[in-house]
Amino acid sequence: MQKFFEALANIFRVPDLRNRVLFTLGLLAVYRLGAAIPIPGVDAIKFEEFFRRNQGTLFGFLDLFSGGQFRKLTIFALGIMPYITSSIVLQLLTIVVPTLEKLQKEGELGRRKITQWTRYLTVGLGLMQSLFIATALQGQGNFVVNPGFGFIALTMLTLTTGTAFIMWLGEQITERGVGNGMSLIIFAGIVAGLPSAIGNVYQNTFVTNTWHPLQLIIILLMMIAVVAFIVLVERGERRIPVQYAKRVVGRRMMGGQSTHLPLKVNAGGVIPVIFASSLLAFPLTMLNIPFIANNKWLSGFLSSIRSGEPLYIILFITLIIFFSFFYVSIIFNPNEAADNMRKYGGFIPGIRPGKNTADYMNKILTRITVVGGLYLAILSLIPELMIGGIKLQHLPPAILGNWIDANFPRWLLDGLGVTFVFGGTSLLIVVGVAMDTVNQVEAQLIMRHYEGFTPRAGRIRGRRSGM
Repeated sequence: MQKFFEALANIFRVPDLRNRVLFTLGLLAVYRLGAAIPIPGVDAIKFEEFFRRNQGTLFGFLDLFSGGQFRKLTIFALGIMPYITSSIVLQLLTIVVPTLEKLQKEGELGRRKITQWTRYLTVGLGLMQSLFIATALQGQGNFVVNPGFGFIALTMLTLTTGTAFIMWLGEQITERGVGNGMSLIIFAGIVAGLPSAIGNVYQNTFVTNTWHPLQLIIILLMMIAVVAFIVLVERGERRIPVQYAKRVVGRRMMGGQSTHLPLKVNAGGVIPVIFASSLLAFPLTMLNIPFIANNKWLSGFLSSIRSGEPLYIILFITLIIFFSFFYVSIIFNPNEAADNMRKYGGFIPGIRPGKNTADYMNKILTRITVVGGLYLAILSLIPELMIGGIKLQHLPPAILGNWIDANFPRWLLDGLGVTFVFGGTSLLIVVGVAMDTVNQVEAQLIMRHYEGFTPRAGRIRGRRSGM
């Protein structure tokens, strides 16, 4: 603990690092100010009641990545999701569009061009999403004070401008601050809900006695276990040994060294969960359409994809694993890696260069991606179990459902009856972003001859004790 505080003090001893940290904190404070500025023309109290009824739909998903600001309909209600979607779309298009693929390989100039297109696409998506939100607000309830074209235009302008401003804040943090700006904005929005969550826990446990103290202990233990699980897997990687043969370049001898190729267990991060959650949020959102709601068969089918239902669990796990493979196939190409390794005289001991090397890496990547996908699925299902359980009693036929209802434990079927601000996805984002930011700060400290946060960082070689 003493080393931690020493490393924290060292941050403010380095002028450049101190300025970067203060700049990051200042822009995050500006972002949080947006939570106090609502969009005009909406009755906030009535919308809060509507949102509470539709929390499991796409509205609840948008609220997570806007840091709770969609629930309050602030100027930053869209959050950073349009930018994330734009980045993912352009990343996918680089595979099928030769122009984007060529730009990606042009280095800094190509990266700036793709970033510029990402901004344009973000504004376009912001306009589309704000139009959908404004239209839905007018059609779903009586919380719009003056409905009409003026309200739709003003809402579109406000929300799109707010998204563009958040995008600018994130880019400034990335360039001039510490850590990834977009990730830190999501992180700040989620962590901002922590004080109210602690207040609710205290209210339910010690004031209203809704919760038994044992439930509180179980929640805390589960959170500690989940955080430890996330840290363990996020740091996990498979290191493939690589040997480089000696070769003569001009008058110099190059190569002859041993290294490794690291393959992360969870290379996709939280993106597979985001994709899966967004797709499964659409069915419940469609239930708000009168035509579908009045159709008995369609409404019944879409209701079976409600959170906690067996079909929802099966689809959720399947989609997470699918998107884990899909995203890994985008960011890592075994054939290209094997070809680059062969060009520079590298090889994996015991494996022939070329196609055999690519097949070997693909085999390892497949195994660890399955593990990574299951890890994300387990992490995402933990809050489902704690909050509402898994409704196995709804399985057909009715005889099987009745038998499960009579013989299975109630905590499995109905959950523990507790809610908390940090679900599995939220914890994954918070812990992952925190680890990445701490690693970047630690690298800056070590580069300037200071000790890092962790014991493994230590002191760099050549540092004098009197420095």
